Amino acid sequence: MNLNAGQNIKRGVNTTLSEINVTPLVDVMLVLLVIFMVTAPMMQQGVEVQLPQEKAAAFNKDEGIIVSITGNERIYLNDRRVTLNELEQKIAEIANTKQDQEIFLRADTTVAYGLVVKVIAVIKRNGIKKLGMVTEAPVQEAK
Repeated sequence: MNLNAGQNIKRGVNTTLSEINVTPLVDVMLVLLVIFMVTAPMMQQGVEVQLPQEKAAAFNKDEGIIVSITGNERIYLNDRRVTLNELEQKIAEIANTKQDQEIFLRADTTVAYGLVVKVIAVIKRNGIKKLGMVTEAPVQEAK
């Protein structure tokens, strides 16, 4: 006769599970990862412009204000569409608030040279001394 058989049964009855079930947490994290991976490419900000390809230093979007001219000759200040007159007013306000402000100009390769010169003149006429021209790095062909 086994005297320890009754003790084994009692010992398993009163135990509690003290482990955390991480399976639901892992499921939620994987779903969030998939969502972020799918939506990240769609989060590109800015106006679609086909930039000329030239070798130049890297450009940081956080450094200044961006003026874009699209292929259909629409002008944007950062992401907001403006007319040439509105651009002049906004640039004047920017120049008055910050003395050493740098502005970057992005122009599509198909835009008429005359429009680009008009936009540059508006920027310079309102006291902006630092104007950067944004280009794209040339695509290197595989050898």
